[in-house]
Amino acid sequence: MDTIINFAQTLFFYFTEYVMHFDRYMPVIMENYGSLIYFLLFAIIFCETGLVVTPFLPGDSLLFACGALAATAGGLHLPTLVIICLTAAILGDACNYMIGEKLGHELIARHNRLIKAEHIEKAQHFYEKHGHKAIFLARFVPIVRTFAPFVAGIGNMHYRTFATYNIVGAVVWVGLFITTGYFFGNMPFVKNYFSHVTLGIIVFSVLPIVFEIIKARRKSN
Repeated sequence: MDTIINFAQTLFFYFTEYVMHFDRYMPVIMENYGSLIYFLLFAIIFCETGLVVTPFLPGDSLLFACGALAATAGGLHLPTLVIICLTAAILGDACNYMIGEKLGHELIARHNRLIKAEHIEKAQHFYEKHGHKAIFLARFVPIVRTFAPFVAGIGNMHYRTFATYNIVGAVVWVGLFITTGYFFGNMPFVKNYFSHVTLGIIVFSVLPIVFEIIKARRKSN
């Protein structure tokens, strides 16, 4: 029994350390496994956007780190990186929508422990406030990004409308963070305060949502 517990603890440690902080270990992974890193990047971004049980995976910080690594000699190939990340983001949201459409009501009714009710409620409130634009805006809000497509599927949003906002949102999200990382990620200040800079970028990217809220309140008044 002790062996099983120790194994589980070790597995949990490696998961939290290497997967949730994957952006920190990318240079080492590239050195040891080469092009396999593209598969890992695809998997993480797809799961972060496409599975309602994995909202904790890195998203914004991962894209920013990818951009920074693409700017270094012998780093990631920028066009390949953009295609991989963009494809993963679009397919992830599409998968999440389908899960919500086909299984959403059933999963919520079962009170699945892996799907937190407060996250669903937060995404529903976000969706109700912003309508169809929520699919685009949610790209820039961690946690909500994972649950917004799921809620859209539950609400039976017309798929063509969803797909349009999904693709446009993915292009802007991936393009913004990778480009910012590519041009600024290797500056000494950014390297020393990576987490703070990433947080600042997230705050900046959320500004359109703030403007939408202010506009909605002015109209209601």
